[in-house]
Amino acid sequence: MLNLSEVRIMVTGGAGFLGRPLCRKLRERGCREICVPTVEQYDLTREDNVVCAYDDFRPDVVIHLAAEVGGIGANREHPGRFFYANMAMGMHMIEEARRRGIRKFVQIGTVCAYPKFAPVPFNENDIWNGYPEETNAPYGIAKKALFVMLDGYKREYGLNGAVVVPVNLYGPGDNFNPGTSHVIPALMRKCMEAVDRGDDSITCWGTGQASREFLFVEDAAEGVIRAAEVMDDPIPINLGTGREIRISELVTMIAGLWGFDGRIEWDSTKPDGQPRRCLDVSRAEKLLGWRAQVPFEEGLRRTIDWLKGQQKLREVAYGG
Repeated sequence: MLNLSEVRIMVTGGAGFLGRPLCRKLRERGCREICVPTVEQYDLTREDNVVCAYDDFRPDVVIHLAAEVGGIGANREHPGRFFYANMAMGMHMIEEARRRGIRKFVQIGTVCAYPKFAPVPFNENDIWNGYPEETNAPYGIAKKALFVMLDGYKREYGLNGAVVVPVNLYGPGDNFNPGTSHVIPALMRKCMEAVDRGDDSITCWGTGQASREFLFVEDAAEGVIRAAEVMDDPIPINLGTGREIRISELVTMIAGLWGFDGRIEWDSTKPDGQPRRCLDVSRAEKLLGWRAQVPFEEGLRRTIDWLKGQQKLREVAYGG
């Protein structure tokens, strides 16, 4: 087991949604040398910028969280960019890790890598048994191509690696931008704005019949760190809860927690995305000794409480 408190760790995306709790948990483990390359300083899609980041931070371990990602709408609008940016960042980061002989490279994957009609619950052995759901295939394929790169680099160059595949994340600090957010923050924002305006209905994308699984961001951060500590072989490891919920049920739950009691309408001209998502998490329990700790309802409440707190801060700041 690698003692992370004794090494210098570079966390790409360390200032982001998953990165912030992950870096905090690293500090709680006694890690004092944590380096976070920010997007303002380093464009990790460019090889020369990646070289500069390695020169400046001299890491022993890299945890690569940085990604360009969004919900169904963003994936439909930017399939080319999402493929290029995620492929380029990972490729340059892994190659430079090899050149410098670092001790370990941890790659964050995505549930979007799974085939559109993978058997439920998704088992890691099925990742290559079909094409991903079309709206997010460029992003998903770019990510799982990096799984193959790490596997090849382990076998040819001896680069130690770890790969985790988290399901949809949510929690305080999420992205609530309506153009790029994922389903939970998007729905919370809809309910928040409907209550503020006094609307008697909200309209949601799709039919509501698709299902998803969600993982609280704090639990995901712990899973990534466990992989960094104990894994040397880059075999994909699912991070999730094993609990599947229909989007229609999710909307009702969020509306109730937010206090919106109006009608919920569905725009079936908009895509549902992948029909079902639910992970087999037995490999994480076996290899990492990890399982999710935060119940879904509690995680939703924490997220809503955080968002309401942000709303009050804005009201104070702007005299609302």
